[in-house]
Amino acid sequence: MTLAKRLEQTWKNAAKPAIQERHIAWRRQPVVMRLESPSRPLRARALGYKAKQGITVVRIRVKAGGRTRPSFHAGRKPSKRGRLTYYPKKSLQMVAEEKASRKHPNMEVMGSYWVGGDSINTWYEALLIDRVHPAIKKDAQLKWVTQGTHKGRAARGLTAAGKKLKHQ
Repeated sequence: MTLAKRLEQTWKNAAKPAIQERHIAWRRQPVVMRLESPSRPLRARALGYKAKQGITVVRIRVKAGGRTRPSFHAGRKPSKRGRLTYYPKKSLQMVAEEKASRKHPNMEVMGSYWVGGDSINTWYEALLIDRVHPAIKKDAQLKWVTQGTHKGRAARGLTAAGKKLKHQ
């Protein structure tokens, strides 16, 4: 087994008290929290993370579970309300990416991945990239983001989570 796989397994199979302490600490933090480095470096690198200027990692908290359907206020039969059988189209991961892009409007979402969850919240980490940073413009692998067609990627469903939604 390679070192990378072993590191990923130790992260996934952490002791339950350690995970609970991690979630308790995360609950006290803001909804979108900027991080120094990713919690899962291998997953972040697979999505294109590099430890350089212009790339930021943020942790996003999203309410777990189903979402309530917006209720109508007049002019319909109560039986047509459909409160119990409401399945929203967006995944929680896509909602998290949109939250991150709204919090940091000058950056674009490259991708995101799951980092934890409990009965109340689910946490994702998103990789944000600054389109106008000189280090990004010089990087041959990352300068595709500087093109105007990549503005608002998360809102338009151009990240991996958004593309999954479109192909269902």
